[in-house]
Amino acid sequence: MKLGVHLGYWGLGLTSQDQLDVVLEAERLGYDSVWTAEAYGSDAATILGWLAGQTSTIRLGSAIFQMPGRSAAMTAMYWPLAFSRPQRMAGNAPKLRERQIS
Repeated sequence: MKLGVHLGYWGLGLTSQDQLDVVLEAERLGYDSVWTAEAYGSDAATILGWLAGQTSTIRLGSAIFQMPGRSAAMTAMYWPLAFSRPQRMAGNAPKLRERQIS
């Protein structure tokens, strides 16, 4: 069994330091992955990029990463930073689809 932790939306309840502490403890305990969510005002790529710079082994994933909401250049800029240890990505609603990132 692989365990993951979901942070939810950025800024709801926990401070950035609280969220980082959760992720660092999960990594220390050997959790497989950390997940974040994206909605208006909560950009998953920025959060995952920030976490990637402060962790080393835990895999990173976004419950939703809305590609149409970004320009191609912006997505390409975030890709190496935010998805260096990717989990999965989903397309946008109403037709959600999932694909493995390697």
